[in-house]
Amino acid sequence: MTPKETSDALSIIHQEFYANKPERLVALSEARVNDDVARKIREMRESANLSQRKLADLVGTTASVICRLEDSDYEGHSLSMLNRIAHALNKRVKIEFVSNISTEDKAKVSSP
Repeated sequence: MTPKETSDALSIIHQEFYANKPERLVALSEARVNDDVARKIREMRESANLSQRKLADLVGTTASVICRLEDSDYEGHSLSMLNRIAHALNKRVKIEFVSNISTEDKAKVSSP
């Protein structure tokens, strides 16, 4: 039985580049985590009405470090630095472990 054709771009990209390629799925998952951390740092900083330079001063680092941390391509987030940022913004870091495969990916893997 041949797979049903689709015009859904995300399904096509998933099938072409990620289906049955666990190493790519791992890389995609890591990229999503890095993007999520970068976005959260930026959102917290902006909601506190702080520039990168001002947040850097509060954390005890440089604006270029904050800039790197807010870059979704950056892979060097440390728990220590995240705690320093959280403390400066009167927040705390919460770590959550979730399933390694999304519901959407499960559906794609399960489909014939």
